[in-house]
Amino acid sequence: MSECIFCGIVGGEIPSRKVLETDSCLAFLDIFPANRGHTLVIPKRHVLDIHEADAGTYADVAATAKKVADILQSKLNSEGTTIFQMSREAGWQTVFHLHMHVIPRWSSDGLHKPWDIAPGNEAELDQVLQQITK
Repeated sequence: MSECIFCGIVGGEIPSRKVLETDSCLAFLDIFPANRGHTLVIPKRHVLDIHEADAGTYADVAATAKKVADILQSKLNSEGTTIFQMSREAGWQTVFHLHMHVIPRWSSDGLHKPWDIAPGNEAELDQVLQQITK
């Protein structure tokens, strides 16, 4: 995928600040960080998003994200971690190569939740469950 920026990073055509590399994944600092140490974890093989990934590829990305989270917490002394995986345009994906964001967090960092937490409507929750499970 010559037009994919993440494939360019994997191939070495585009520089990155590598945090961790495994046989199947690469983790590097995000150049648009939400917080200090914000790292992206990608599969080395081009996969569009979670819906295109097989379970093994997604498991590799998730396991690498766990390793990165532990490294960041240990080395940066963060107080918490936020991990995001966004797929497709409606899901906020902007680079169309599967990736997870691993973001170190501190209580005073000023980041906020992407939605307001509010209880769901009981009837709607039941209806959605019916739709998903039938």
